Amino acid sequence: MKAAMATSHRVEIKNVLYATDFSEAAEAAMPFAAQIAKSFGAKLFVVHAKTPENYALPATEVWPVAERMLEEKTTELKRTLYNRFPSVETEVLIGEGGVWGVIESAAKEKKADLIVVGTAGRRGIGKFILGSTAEEILRRATCPVLTVGPHAPDQKHDAKLRKIVYATDFGDASAAAAAYAVALAQEHEAHLTLVHVIEHPKAGELVRPHDLEAAALDHLRAFIGSEAELWCQPKAVVAHGTPAEKILEIAEKENADLLVLGVRNAKGMVRATHLPGAVAHQVITNAPCPVLTVRV
Repeated sequence: MKAAMATSHRVEIKNVLYATDFSEAAEAAMPFAAQIAKSFGAKLFVVHAKTPENYALPATEVWPVAERMLEEKTTELKRTLYNRFPSVETEVLIGEGGVWGVIESAAKEKKADLIVVGTAGRRGIGKFILGSTAEEILRRATCPVLTVGPHAPDQKHDAKLRKIVYATDFGDASAAAAAYAVALAQEHEAHLTLVHVIEHPKAGELVRPHDLEAAALDHLRAFIGSEAELWCQPKAVVAHGTPAEKILEIAEKENADLLVLGVRNAKGMVRATHLPGAVAHQVITNAPCPVLTVRV
């Protein structure tokens, strides 16, 4: 393991794509999209999908009303962006078609380095689940995705990223995700906490979790290159238990403003590199702050 593992992956964010349907959930994600664009000197593209269901029959009655409402909302959005984030270069894109199709097209055309989406979520059978739009974006996007979930704080002004928690199982996406965590910590002069969770051994296993702690701590510290100019000394934490539960617990304890996870595709579903069980999904839906997922 090379000491400069994370910094060998250079992070450049030149174009941020923020998806909105003009809902409160989408609006909650706006400050985070703008803040990241501002810190990296990136351009912020705001994309809205004008879907067919917005134009139900009878066309002669509904379409003019829908068009007028969309025009009013777009005008208000541009005014809000200009007033709240005057230093950020922005462009509003309106596309026709399904939500993912419009976002995918815009992401390709504008060479998006990051997609930002807000989700109100909804209650499922015994658990909290994401909205279908956020699910599809997480599943299909090829660039990192910042998801601002229902438990993220409401930012009336600029979103401050003072404390960042990076969680990893040392899988394939670990180095790439670590690079984003380090870059964001540098740009925002934020405190960085690196986390690895050792699951409880299964019955019959002869593994003693505590014996793995020292090696895990060294592994975590290896993600921070010696040339990384961080605001303060990163903290490495090794916990024992269920990954999603421990990550959320540590995020709460650290009062995290952002969680960073590496994820991979597995049979068409986004899963955390922490093991099967959709850890990333559990974390995103319950996180007390936005979650950045970086895929490989």
